[in-house]
Amino acid sequence: MDEHTIQVAGAEVFYRRRPSTADHQVLYLHSVPTSSDDWRELLSLTGGIAPDLPGFGRSGKGGHLDYSLDGYVRFVDELLTALAPGPVTIVGHGWGATIGLVFAQRHPEWVQRLVAIDAVPPLPGFRWPRIARWWRRPGIGELLMGSATRWMLARLLRRGAAAATAWPDRRVDEVWDQFDQGTQRAILRLHRSVDEHSLGVAGEHLDTLHQPALVVWGERDPWLEPAFADALGRRLPAATVLRVPDAGHWPWLERPELARRIAAFASGEQAA
Repeated sequence: MDEHTIQVAGAEVFYRRRPSTADHQVLYLHSVPTSSDDWRELLSLTGGIAPDLPGFGRSGKGGHLDYSLDGYVRFVDELLTALAPGPVTIVGHGWGATIGLVFAQRHPEWVQRLVAIDAVPPLPGFRWPRIARWWRRPGIGELLMGSATRWMLARLLRRGAAAATAWPDRRVDEVWDQFDQGTQRAILRLHRSVDEHSLGVAGEHLDTLHQPALVVWGERDPWLEPAFADALGRRLPAATVLRVPDAGHWPWLERPELARRIAAFASGEQAA
């Protein structure tokens, strides 16, 4: 697995790349507060490209960068233009899934398949979970971020999983080492870049996406209701919905067989 940096959207962007096992590339988009480290196992199965989004991991975190939902969609466009992988399967988690879904609506010619895992749903009826409501409040969000400790971060990550083994100390340490002021700023700006109404509007053309899609959701996600998996599946014409019992917000980290199923679908080796 190769590691690279590239200048994209005004930032020095770190990304991992591994030769594809299929006739097209897979693009992996992580959520907050993590990085492309989330995808190491899946990259080993499918190959593809996994960037650290600007503001996260080892990528640039300057205050001048655009950490909005629209900004990240433009980042994906510029990244694919720069790397020229041809049409891709997008596998996204959380905010990464939302970015991928919005990008696919704007640039369907780039996208062969879609995998959305516990997406921040671009659908009507979504309400921010409590922690996001705090982050969206100017001043309060900065205070919470600035007072975070490793213990608090570990508690948050493990609360998001049905099994604490999904977040061993080693992985918590990796996330904590990258959880600096730049990442904290990116998280706050991203959550403040859209409200519940505009997030719903961002998915208004989902029904035009006829690519094969797999919607995966951990039924014990404490922040994003699994009912949104079904709602998202109804909006995507060629979607299969997979609700995963006894898994939380990062279901593929908890269920190794799920990682293999996602990899098989993303590679085009089998239907959902």
